[in-house]
Amino acid sequence: MDLTTKNIYKCLSTVIDPELNIDIVSMGLIYDVTIGKVQLESGERDKIHILMTLTTPGCPLIGVFDKMVRDSLSEIEGVDAQKDVEVELTFDPPWITDMMTEEARAEIGL
Repeated sequence: MDLTTKNIYKCLSTVIDPELNIDIVSMGLIYDVTIGKVQLESGERDKIHILMTLTTPGCPLIGVFDKMVRDSLSEIEGVDAQKDVEVELTFDPPWITDMMTEEARAEIGL
């Protein structure tokens, strides 16, 4: 799988919220995905930046989501999830159920 924004979202859609059993893309937890370059002594490397939120600031699954996001992106050829992926957590704007897809809202009865 090539490194494209579309493929990153495809990988992220395999990350399932363990409490709601819905993927984090459909839940609206992913605010932005960017691919940049980082200059290292050994040459240039791609850097993936994921800007995301959680349903609540006190969500006890914060460490779980970070690992799950990184693990999902390991499927992209040449991506080292520990070196090439930055997961930035934000609560601005705060997550609300309106950020979910219609299908996701229907799944949880909204």
